[in-house]
Formats: sequence, C-alpha cells, structure tokens
Amino acid sequence: MNKTDRNILNEIQSDFPISSRPYHDLGIRLNLTEDEVIEAVGRLKDEGVIRRIGGNFHSAHLNFVSTLCAAKVPEDKIDMFVDVVNAYPGVTHNYLRKNAYNIWFTFIAKEMAHIDNALREIAEKTGVTEILNLPAEKMFKIKVDFEV
Repeated sequence: MNKTDRNILNEIQSDFPISSRPYHDLGIRLNLTEDEVIEAVGRLKDEGVIRRIGGNFHSAHLNFVSTLCAAKVPEDKIDMFVDVVNAYPGVTHNYLRKNAYNIWFTFIAKEMAHIDNALREIAEKTGVTEILNLPAEKMFKIKVDFEV
C-alpha cells in the first residue's frame, strides 16, 4: 500500500463526500484526479482492503431497532451460515469469534418482529438453532477512525 492509498483510506473513513461526484471531491482534497481516486478505491476493494463503502446511521433516530446476535455454528457450517445471514439486508456485519457462540452479527430493522422472523428463517435454512438475540438496553456510539 502506498502513501496515496493510505491518504485515501484516512480520508474516506468518516468524511466521504455526499455529492454527485464524491471521487472528484476526494481528488480535489487529496490533489488527485477523479480517475486516480476511482482506480485506487477499486483496486483496494479488489484486494480486500476496503470491504464496503456506505453510510452509517443511528438506527434509533430513524425509528429502527437493532440487535446483536450470537450463534453456535458447527465449524463445517460456518461458510454456509454466514452466506445465509449476509443475504438479509438488515445485517450490517458479522464476525467469527473463538467461543462456543462463534458467529456474531448485528441486525437492524423497522421492528423487532422482523428480526425475530428472520432469525427463525435463518435457523430453518441452516439447521443452526442456537441463535441469541441480544438487543441493546442502552446505545453507546463511539466514532473510530484508524490512521493508516
């Protein structure tokens, strides 16, 4: 990763332009052309450095509910389980942990009933029945930027 890549990553973490030409605007801020920014971001996505570019919203302010889920997934079902979970639009991310409950994921929806139904569907589709729904009792939002 070169200095330009690092500068782009540092810039887009929390200050991605909301405009009709965000890569042009980033280019101006970083003294690059729009095409240079697009090429670098595309390459970083292809290399797996950037997983996703998207907005983060405070779900409660939008009258949505969110929850943290944890599942006990046998090792031979992990890939299949994650594929099924990731197919639900309300799942924002998931991760593997070294624990009996080894797959954790967050789920956001308009109503908790939607999440409850989705978790039942996930259990039916995967055969994984031990899925905990752990809604937050109090929300703490911490802004985190990682200097690259």
